[in-house]
Amino acid sequence: MAYNALVQSGHPEDYSYIASALHPPADITTIVPQDSCRGKTVGIIGGGLSGMAAAFELRKAGFDITIFEADAQRLGGRVYTYYFDREKTLYGELGAMRLPAVHETVWHYIDLFGLDTQPFIQVNPNAFIYLNGVRVRNDPAGANVRNNIYPTYSLQPWEYDHSWQQLGYLGIEAPILNAPPEIRQEILQVLPRYSAYTLYWDALDIRQTMEQQGLSQGAISMLSNLFPIGGRFLYNNYIDFVQEYYPANFIYMYEISGGMVKLPEAFLRSFTSTDPGRYYSGIPAYDLGNVRWRAGVSVTGIYQLKPGGKVTLAHMPTGQWSHMTGVYNRPAGSIRYNRSVLSDRYDRTVTGDKCNTEGVSFSDFDYVVCAIPFSVLRVLDIQPLFSELKMQAIREVTYSPAQKTAFRCRRRFWEEQGIYGGGSYTDLPINTIWYPSSCFGSRNGVILSSYGFNMDAVRLANLPEHRRIEKIKRDVEKVHGLPESSLDSIVTDSVTQFWDRDPLYRGTFCYFTPQQKKLFSWNMTQPEYGGRLFFAGEHVSAVHRWQQGALKSGMDAANAIAAAIRMA
Repeated sequence: MAYNALVQSGHPEDYSYIASALHPPADITTIVPQDSCRGKTVGIIGGGLSGMAAAFELRKAGFDITIFEADAQRLGGRVYTYYFDREKTLYGELGAMRLPAVHETVWHYIDLFGLDTQPFIQVNPNAFIYLNGVRVRNDPAGANVRNNIYPTYSLQPWEYDHSWQQLGYLGIEAPILNAPPEIRQEILQVLPRYSAYTLYWDALDIRQTMEQQGLSQGAISMLSNLFPIGGRFLYNNYIDFVQEYYPANFIYMYEISGGMVKLPEAFLRSFTSTDPGRYYSGIPAYDLGNVRWRAGVSVTGIYQLKPGGKVTLAHMPTGQWSHMTGVYNRPAGSIRYNRSVLSDRYDRTVTGDKCNTEGVSFSDFDYVVCAIPFSVLRVLDIQPLFSELKMQAIREVTYSPAQKTAFRCRRRFWEEQGIYGGGSYTDLPINTIWYPSSCFGSRNGVILSSYGFNMDAVRLANLPEHRRIEKIKRDVEKVHGLPESSLDSIVTDSVTQFWDRDPLYRGTFCYFTPQQKKLFSWNMTQPEYGGRLFFAGEHVSAVHRWQQGALKSGMDAANAIAAAIRMA
């Protein structure tokens, strides 16, 4: 199926390179024997997919693992299935909502846990495109857009001769086809050095690349609404954008039946099961390490008191930390408080403010995996500081905004218009609408009424709730050609997730700006504190914004710890 997707994309010669880049890494037991690390402790900061994957793998070698997950109310990190009903049949995906057939590391765990999946409908010819006040159906040939929407944009004569899909291909995928396949694979790799091709692409933003391909500003404006993950981020890194299309992600897609949260739930069950051996083929339960899941506990500081020594984590209940303004929410660079806390614990004299340390706990670990976004790591206390480039990356690497709003509807009005799955695209602030790919013909349902990006996400999400929901309903009505206020009697409940405003995330996903792959990608993966502190998460992977990147980076971090022990 993955090969067929690349055939449809026009570059099947890339299959072996893409498969290699997205395949799970070697099993940890090929690096160290099972149960060989008994007594070694690992602290994992963050219980999202990358932290869970790291714990799952480390357990095979016998490590004793503690996972600190700040969220006490919800499991899954940026996998967020919101259930509107107690039976969990009506839900919307406020985080990850689909998985490409080519993302082999995700499928590795889905198969391991025996999770059911179903096709995710990405494209539906009956869905709408609504641009410049003109509404058309999304026909596969693009004729509706060419005949009715093209005249509303200032296009060059030659652009009228091409469908919007062809123009998108010219501006997105065509630039990389000038390089041979062995060079193109660097799009999905993190390397210490890159080829001249990659460095060239890395230096460009998306708009510059489209301009170099000869597209007019009118065409770029139009395409920005039809390819929103790039078009809403025209000043972000081109090579980070094209990694969405190079592996043919969007041709064959799936979702987990019952909600994407089923994957993190399966990880947690494996940690808490009285029969954990059934999740680990060939490894008896008594050889597995222990996993301690500490929900509702925030790590507030990362320290190494002696060079090469253990890593100390300061942590406290999340609710208590969030209310200690003026203590932990100190200006950037102000570290005296936590230095004083550490001196209290270890009876060392360190000049600093005297503060009440009630509620702060400390734990020492042989190794630590930092599996939280750099946007969150930025506000933790770090002593000593990490390497210069790592600290620079923590400060500078871009996290882009997005928001999702889901509506529970008493009837499936979209199916009355012949829409079963897929998405509609618009230049209105809601950006895109996504329809459920299952339970067709049911009486009621949930629609992702807005999946918006960048500035539109910021502007819409920051409206007062009643105004935001009102605006989204009116925009959905425009896209669907419904009478104004008709959704007022159809929408019975709603929920919005704006990740930038969530203090546990402070951003939706990593999205490099020009030159950041060259400057930071390799260094972001490198350990700190003399090989004691490792990093995981979609941001340190080659595949930003996807579960693939999170899971593979967690496995890589576990393997790196095992390799460090083998070499010790």
